[in-house]
Amino acid sequence: MSSIMSFPERGPWGKASWRGNCSGYVYKSLFEQILVGRADPVFIDPMMGSGTSVEVAREMNIRAYGLDLHQGFDVLQHSILERTGEPGDLVLSHPPYGAQIVYSGAGNVWGNEAHPNDLSRCADDEEFNTKLAFAVLNQRDATKEGGYYGVIIGDWRRQGKYTSYQAELIARMPADELAGVLIKAQHNTMSSFKKYNGKTALPFISHEYIVLLQRKLRTIIAVLGATARQAQSRLQGTWRNVVKLVLMKLGGSAPLPAIYAAVASSTDKIASNPNWQAKVRQTLQLHSEFAPKERGVWALAA
Repeated sequence: MSSIMSFPERGPWGKASWRGNCSGYVYKSLFEQILVGRADPVFIDPMMGSGTSVEVAREMNIRAYGLDLHQGFDVLQHSILERTGEPGDLVLSHPPYGAQIVYSGAGNVWGNEAHPNDLSRCADDEEFNTKLAFAVLNQRDATKEGGYYGVIIGDWRRQGKYTSYQAELIARMPADELAGVLIKAQHNTMSSFKKYNGKTALPFISHEYIVLLQRKLRTIIAVLGATARQAQSRLQGTWRNVVKLVLMKLGGSAPLPAIYAAVASSTDKIASNPNWQAKVRQTLQLHSEFAPKERGVWALAA
């Protein structure tokens, strides 16, 4: 199996009428790589849609559990592991890509009423990313030690804004469990048949990602602690880069008032941090690429 996948045909599995369907050949390829050869492998899909993944698994004599919101299973409220009664060797979901396709409610894919925990009905990207991260932690809880869990997810560009759901998910998951990212070509999407007015400097999105993580033996508290440390490290790294760039622009050294003024004009990070000046001083003091030149004056270290 290559890290780049392309299957123009969806195959005979699931329902072609179900919007956002993934080709059954994608699952077949993943199962051949990850599950075939294991003793009595178990596959779990907590967002199975029309059931493509489960049909492929059972055709390959792989025991499979298929769950979905439209059948009463809510991945944000119910434990996957409690519902299946056993963990999986592969727990893979294919969630909505934000509100690209709205699923619940009259005139959409299923149901007559909008469901409050339908991931395609989140108010904004932050709500979606938070709920998706929870759903994937639920998947992790239902994965055997050494097994794999993850999602098939795409990016979205609308009204000039590009959203990378896979990048956000990776940032919110334990870094040492990331096992791989596969790129999957998209075929026969609705956007392929649209005509767009004007020109865009960048090509239309014609790919998706399969993000795979491998579960290690540790408690959920340890996982949350690791992801919190990752987030703190990214924040510190961002401040470090901002201050370094400011000093470069100021000629390599500057008094604190000039550094404050340059930071204030170069980033919107201060809007959410009333103690941002203290953060600048802390950054200067903590990192070896900064050095005090004289009282109140800082420079890039030689």
